[in-house]
Amino acid sequence: MTQTSPIQALQQQRLLLQLEYETEKEAFRQQTQQTDIERRVKRGDAWWPVKFSKSYYNSLNQLAVELVRTADTDIEHNFEFGKPVAFFRIDSGETAIHHFRLTGIVSYVDGDRMVVTVPDGFPTVDLQNATTPDSSLGIQLSFDETSYRLMMEALDRTIKGKGRLGYLRDLFYSHQKPETFVFPPIHFPYLNATQEEAVNMVLRAKDVAIVHGPPGTGKTTTLVEAIRETLMRENQVLVCAQSNMAVDWISEKLVDRGINVLRIGNPTRVNDKMLSFTYERRFEAHPDYPHLWAIRKAIRELRSRRKNVGSSAYHQKLESLKSRATELEIRINNDLFGEARVIASTLVGAANRLLDGQKFGTLFIDEAAQALEAACWIPLRRVSRVVLAGDHCQLPPTVKSIAALKAGLGKTLMERIVEMHPEAVTLLKIQYRMNDDIMRFSSNYFYHGQVESAPEVKYRSILDMDVPMTWIDTSQFDLPLTSFKEEFVGESFGRINKAEAELTLLALQNYFEKIGKQRLLDERIDVGIISPYRAQVQYLRRLLMKREYFKPFRRLISVNTVDGFQGQERDIIVISLVRSNDEGQIGFLRDLRRMNVAITRARMKLIILGNAPTMTRHPFYRQLWQYIDNL
Repeated sequence: MTQTSPIQALQQQRLLLQLEYETEKEAFRQQTQQTDIERRVKRGDAWWPVKFSKSYYNSLNQLAVELVRTADTDIEHNFEFGKPVAFFRIDSGETAIHHFRLTGIVSYVDGDRMVVTVPDGFPTVDLQNATTPDSSLGIQLSFDETSYRLMMEALDRTIKGKGRLGYLRDLFYSHQKPETFVFPPIHFPYLNATQEEAVNMVLRAKDVAIVHGPPGTGKTTTLVEAIRETLMRENQVLVCAQSNMAVDWISEKLVDRGINVLRIGNPTRVNDKMLSFTYERRFEAHPDYPHLWAIRKAIRELRSRRKNVGSSAYHQKLESLKSRATELEIRINNDLFGEARVIASTLVGAANRLLDGQKFGTLFIDEAAQALEAACWIPLRRVSRVVLAGDHCQLPPTVKSIAALKAGLGKTLMERIVEMHPEAVTLLKIQYRMNDDIMRFSSNYFYHGQVESAPEVKYRSILDMDVPMTWIDTSQFDLPLTSFKEEFVGESFGRINKAEAELTLLALQNYFEKIGKQRLLDERIDVGIISPYRAQVQYLRRLLMKREYFKPFRRLISVNTVDGFQGQERDIIVISLVRSNDEGQIGFLRDLRRMNVAITRARMKLIILGNAPTMTRHPFYRQLWQYIDNL
C-alpha cells in the first residue's frame, strides 16, 4: 500500500471537513425550519421571550446588547462565549417567526442574562421595539460558519507550510523520530512516578510530547506542573483546549498556583475569580483605559454631529482622535501581553486578531483527544513545539457526517501521534478517584491493565461491605402493565425509556435509605445520574423535580448526558442505558469511549440500569455484565 504524503492526507481531511460542514449546515437548516420555537427553547438552543435590557459599548469598543430571559429560566441552555446568534420576534396571535437580518456573537451568559456583541450600526431600536404587548423578542443559536472557516484556513496554511510548521506537519505524519534534549531527570516531590516522568518528558521534548491521562490520574495536576516548569525556561506559553469549559478549568488551576494568565474570550462560569483574568476585564482595569474611553466617546459624538462631513477640519479632528485611540490601544495591549505568562484560549479562539504576530515556544493543548485535527492546526502555526494532554479512550470529537466519520475525520491529531510516535507518550498510571473494583474494569479493557489505584482510594466506599458496582437488569421487571421498552422521540432527541427512568429514581431512593438522610446531608454525598440520551435526561430531571422524597437532596443530585459529565466525578453514579429491544440494537452506545467516561465518574458506588438481554449481545457489555456479576 502506498504511503500518502502529509500534504495528501491533509487535503483529504479538508474534503472531509467540507463534507462535515455541509452536513451540519443542512441539519441545522432542517432543524430550524422543522422545530417549533417551544421545542428549540426546551433543547436550550433558543431563549424566548427575552427582554431588551440595554445597549452600550464594551471595553473593546464593540457595540453590546444585554438581554434578560423571562421564561423557562431553569432550562439548561447551549449559549456560551463566541457562539453566533440571531434575533427574531413573534407577533401576538401569530406563530410565524420574523427574523432580524443582522446577527451577533455571544459575549457572555450569566444565569438569565446574556450579553451579545453586534456590528456597529446595528438597529438596537428595533430590538427595543420588538418587546411590546403585541410582539415578543427572542434569540437563537445560529450556524457557526466562523469555526469551519478558521479550520479550513488552518489546513490550507499547514498544507503550504514552510519552516517550523512544515517540519511539524511532516513529523506528525511520518515515523521520523521527534527530537529531544538530554538531561538527568528532575525530581518533583508532590508528583507520583508516572506524573514525574511525564513532566520530564515534556521538558525534554523539542518537538512533541503527549501526556495520556486515564480517568482520575491527575492529568490536570501534571499539566499545570509541566507548564510551571516550562515557564522557568520560557517567558510565555500558549495554552488551548477544545471547549471554553476546559480552558476555564486549566486557567483556574494555573491562577491558583500564582501564574499570571490572560484569558482570551469569556469564561462559561461568570464569577469574579474567572472574570478577573479575562482580556476584557484586564483591559478595563488598565490605568490608561479611562483616557481611551473618553477619546472613543469623543469620536462617537463627532460622528453623530456630522453636519460638515466634507470639511477638512472634521476629517483632521477625526483622524487625530482615531490615531490617538489606536496608540493607547496598542500600549494597553502590549502591557497586558507583556505581563502575562500564559495566554489561554480555545483552539478556534487562538485565531483572535489580538494574537496576530505573536509567537510562542510551546503550545499546550488540553483535552486534545476531543478536538478535530484541523482545530489543533489553528494555534500550531504560532509555536515551535507542542504538548498534547488528554485521553483518546474517552470522549471523541463530535462528527455529524457519518461518511466523514467513516473516512477518518474523527481521528484526532493526538491519536495520530500516539500511533506514529509511541516514544513521545507517557501514560499516567495511578488513579486517585475510584474504588479499585470500579477502576479495574476500565483499566483492563481500555488501558491494558496498566492503571492502578492509589492506596488511599482503593477500598473507598459509602457503606460497609458494599458492592461498588451493581447492574439492575430491567428485563426482570417487564410486567404486562409496565413495559421497559425504549421509545423513539424525534431525530435529535433519540430515545427514552420511561419505566427505566422511574426505576432509576427508585434504585437511588433505596440506596439513599440505606445511607440515611442525615448522613447524606452532613457529608454532602453527591450523585450524578447519567443517560446517553437527551430525552431520557430531560425526563429524569422532570421526574426528580416532582418527587417529594428527593426535595432535601436536590442540590446534591445532577442529571446530565455523558458529555455533560466529562471531567467531573461524583460519590455515586447511576446510569440509565435506555436501550431495550428484541433485536439487540444499541445505536451509539457502541461507542465504548462514551461508556468508559460514564462508568469512571463514580468514586464509591456505580449503579447501572439496563436491559441485559439487549445490551449483552455486544461483547463489551457482556464483559461488563459478567465482571459486575462476579464482584
